[in-house]
Amino acid sequence: QVQLVESGGALVQAGAPLRLSCAASGRTSSSFPMGWFRQSPGKEREFVAAISWHGRRTYSADSVKGRFTISRDNAKNTLYLQMNSLKPEDTAVYYCAAGPAYISNYYSQTSYTYWGQGTQVTVSS
Repeated sequence: QVQLVESGGALVQAGAPLRLSCAASGRTSSSFPMGWFRQSPGKEREFVAAISWHGRRTYSADSVKGRFTISRDNAKNTLYLQMNSLKPEDTAVYYCAAGPAYISNYYSQTSYTYWGQGTQVTVSS
C-alpha cells in the first residue's frame, strides 16, 4: 500500500510561481512511476505531468509545457511540480498519483493505482 499526501497549494496571482509536493510512504513507493493530474469545477480530471520511477523520462500536457516541471527525489520519497507563469485557467485541485510498477500509458488516470487527496491551486487574474 502507498499513501500520498500533497501540499503546497495556495491562492496566487497570475504570473506567479508555485511548487507542489507529494510525500509518498509505503513499500516500494520510490520505484513507482508518478504523475500529477488536476480537476477544475465542472470538468473531468486531466493529465498534467508524469515521471518514470528513475526520473529519466518525463511527460507533460501541451497546456503546461514550458511552464511546469515535474521532478522527484527518491531519497525523500517526494514528488514535485514546479509551476511557473501560472494562469487563471490553471486553477484546479491538483492530485498526485502513483504506481503500479509498470505503466503503459502515463497520460491516462486509469493507469495509476494510488491517489492523494488533492491540494487546491487558485490563480487570480
